[in-house]
Amino acid sequence: MNAKVATSIYGPVQEDLQRVEDALERVKQVDGFPMLAKMLAHVLAGGGKRIRPAIALLAGKFGAYDGGLLVPLAASIELLHTATLVHDDVIDASPSRRGRDTANALFNNAASVMLGDFMFAHSAELIARTDNTDVVRLFARTLLAIAGGELHQDMSAYEYGQDTLTYFGRIEGKTASLFATSAEGGAMVAGCAPDRREALRQYGLNVGMAFQVVDDILDFAGDEAEMGKPIGSDLMQGTLTLPSLLLMDRYPKDNPIKRAFRTRKPKEQHVAEAVSMVRNSDILNESYAVARDFRERALASVRGLPADDARASLEAIADWTIERRT
Repeated sequence: MNAKVATSIYGPVQEDLQRVEDALERVKQVDGFPMLAKMLAHVLAGGGKRIRPAIALLAGKFGAYDGGLLVPLAASIELLHTATLVHDDVIDASPSRRGRDTANALFNNAASVMLGDFMFAHSAELIARTDNTDVVRLFARTLLAIAGGELHQDMSAYEYGQDTLTYFGRIEGKTASLFATSAEGGAMVAGCAPDRREALRQYGLNVGMAFQVVDDILDFAGDEAEMGKPIGSDLMQGTLTLPSLLLMDRYPKDNPIKRAFRTRKPKEQHVAEAVSMVRNSDILNESYAVARDFRERALASVRGLPADDARASLEAIADWTIERRT
């Protein structure tokens, strides 16, 4: 999402998104600890799409909007998201993310783990500034869901006897739960009525599901230069996603994924064969249909909200989730 597109989509909250950036900038300023400051500057550089904090702020527009409370919430969510990426890169031994060196590649694994822990702690401090125990409780449950999703992914690596229900449960925990919390948290801080809060939670959950399904599609169909990582990275890590599960359903007796996972050390030729088979079938179209279904559920959940600029932005975010190429 380039700056022009972001400004258009995030319009109603663009000013407070800058305040979120300012809050993240302050996180980097660690007095008397230049190495930590350097590490934080690296992982928080580049801005990113800021889709989660934008959703939190937009959700707040459907209640009593208070930037003094919503900005710390939005910054906390982005910090939590970034911390999970730092830990993911350590677990996966990833040398790069989105074309940039990972923290573990630059600063070693032990320091990167502690960096992620520092960011988690700072995120908790920011969420406490909402002075809302229900939001703090929601934050804690979300962290449990993310950790559970990541643990499940790690512990089920190279197991090819999985199904799509298991996959959906895993991505709900590791990805969609934070989208749901972004929307619900914003609604809670703004004092939205229970029906609006639930509608926004459903919106966030389904946008998050669509987002992850598209991420998994792009691991087969994306452009390596745009993605900043090799195609087929998930399979090399032993992770089954929707396209690979659909491929295994088509060829249950013999397929390159089974051959790759049996050794627990996938060979590039097996992964390349799997990618080619997926690309030369209708599996990508079928996977996009699943993503679009989640998008439609997200849009349906907010149709009862006022038809204002904030709702239009939420709808535009849901559409962009399907259309994105990175």
